[in-house]
Amino acid sequence: MIPAAFEYQRASSVEDAARLLGQSPDAKLLAGGHSLIPLMRLRLAQPSTLVDINGLEGDLSYIRRDNGSLRVGALTRHYQLHQSADVRRSLPLLAYMAGEVGDEQVRSMGTMGGVLAHADPAGDYGTLALMLDATITTSKRAIPAAQFFLGLFTTPLAADELITEISFPVAPGPQRYEKFRRRMSDWAIVGVGAQKMEDGSWRIGVTNAAATPVRAHGVEQALASGATTVDAARHASEGLDPTSDLRGSAEYKRHLAEVLAQRAIEGAT
Repeated sequence: MIPAAFEYQRASSVEDAARLLGQSPDAKLLAGGHSLIPLMRLRLAQPSTLVDINGLEGDLSYIRRDNGSLRVGALTRHYQLHQSADVRRSLPLLAYMAGEVGDEQVRSMGTMGGVLAHADPAGDYGTLALMLDATITTSKRAIPAAQFFLGLFTTPLAADELITEISFPVAPGPQRYEKFRRRMSDWAIVGVGAQKMEDGSWRIGVTNAAATPVRAHGVEQALASGATTVDAARHASEGLDPTSDLRGSAEYKRHLAEVLAQRAIEGAT
């Protein structure tokens, strides 16, 4: 289908982007466009204005190691995250996730900020942000990841607010991401990430098994108590609320979360 008519604006700065967004209640940002454009073509999204921020790469595309944190600009592309030596040293799980996003065309244009702002529960970065207690900085404030994902495609971002940076703790220790899908370029049917922190604790996150990413606290606590990997992984289905669809029943997806949790922890160790 052909998208509905819209106005096109090109932002000259973060402040200008926020101003342009505020002029129309249904304006949308255009970065990579891989989620927005298909919705517009199906007319499931009909923004009156598109605010193009691709000209802001000088301000919003960067990767910096800073006092125990890895800071990533919102316009940083997937391929840049995958290829970055700093990311591979500081947070290899992020580098791996970035290399598994979509296909080469998606990785060339898609951005970290766009994935988080879209808040699709199948997005891998949201799981990593949640499980590592990342901070999502916007044009107005800093939001802990635990407070950012409010529901399906829902975040606390105001109409005139845009993500500018994501800050992760440096975590170069044992890690693994298990992503179960039918084809390489597909979204995960279910995914599970496992990261061992410097203090010896584990962080476990689950992708696409609820309306938002889920942190598997039950698995983390079981591992901290000395449980075996098999016993700890049985807690991965706690708190999940997957939707039955053509790719599997809710019961199947809960089981899949437990299986992938075991694989992720064993793979990391």
